[in-house]
Amino acid sequence: MLTFLTIVECGSAKAAAGRLSVTESAVSASLAALHREIGVTLFERSGRGLRLTEAGSVFADYARRILGLMDESVAAARQGVSAEHGRVRLGAVTTAGEYLVPGLLATFRRRYPDVDVTLEVGVRDHILSLLADHQLDVVIAGRPLPGLALVTRATRANSLIVVAAATARTDLARSTWLLREPGSGTRDATLALLESLQIEPPMLALGSHGAVVASAVLGLGLTVVSADAVAHHLHTGDLKRVPVRGTPLNRPWHALTTAAPTATTTLFLTGLTDPTAAGELVFAPRRPGRAAKTVEAQARRDSGQRVGAFTRSPAPAGEATPVPSA
Repeated sequence: MLTFLTIVECGSAKAAAGRLSVTESAVSASLAALHREIGVTLFERSGRGLRLTEAGSVFADYARRILGLMDESVAAARQGVSAEHGRVRLGAVTTAGEYLVPGLLATFRRRYPDVDVTLEVGVRDHILSLLADHQLDVVIAGRPLPGLALVTRATRANSLIVVAAATARTDLARSTWLLREPGSGTRDATLALLESLQIEPPMLALGSHGAVVASAVLGLGLTVVSADAVAHHLHTGDLKRVPVRGTPLNRPWHALTTAAPTATTTLFLTGLTDPTAAGELVFAPRRPGRAAKTVEAQARRDSGQRVGAFTRSPAPAGEATPVPSA
């Protein structure tokens, strides 16, 4: 299964072999065995590489979750012996990763120096997908995406405001609006705000939160941003707040996990909601509602499902299922 997912990421058996430090023939043999076991074609040729079939895409989603759960189960078993010597794989959207999480990590590391902590920072869609696939333990983000089996454990107030350079003229309909990259929750909020204002101004998409803020300071346009993230710029006068109907937008931070967080993850969440430990960065604990309480049961049902419509009987012994070459 690991070989299969490596081919998905690399796009060919040859590239996957290089990443796994094995021969290309070993990768091809592993893939052929998987095709025989599953009984459907998972890849098709695409130029010199391979791309997933529809059945392969379905199988890949399950494979990511299964491998994530296997890794998580080992960590959970070890943490059952000593949570203070465990592991927390933390994820954060870009804004939280730059302005909120470092302070939380510093506090947690002082209290639990033997915990192995990693941090993955990225756009909302990517980070939440990693959490749903059990490749992260806890994520700090805005509103969770619908359809993912995630539970909000705590929240913290956060508002989005419109800002521009202190000397900039701000005509909402004619000024350029600076956008975050696709997959960003702030980008979606900006587009929704413009739609509510019924305006279609010029827009400039930039690749990161830092680029958006720096461009706003230089007078390239208006942007929607977390008030916490630009507090310093507002204080120094580099940026000014622009009054816009419908703002500020209430977008609290959410501390999200899967249905059953590990013991060490629970330690992190406890510190997150402890005013003595977290100080001004403290989150408010949130009791899961009825919908959240069904997540664990649904996750158990999902883990027992097979590929469904794409599953058929395996090929008879000795009859190989055709495997596309890389």
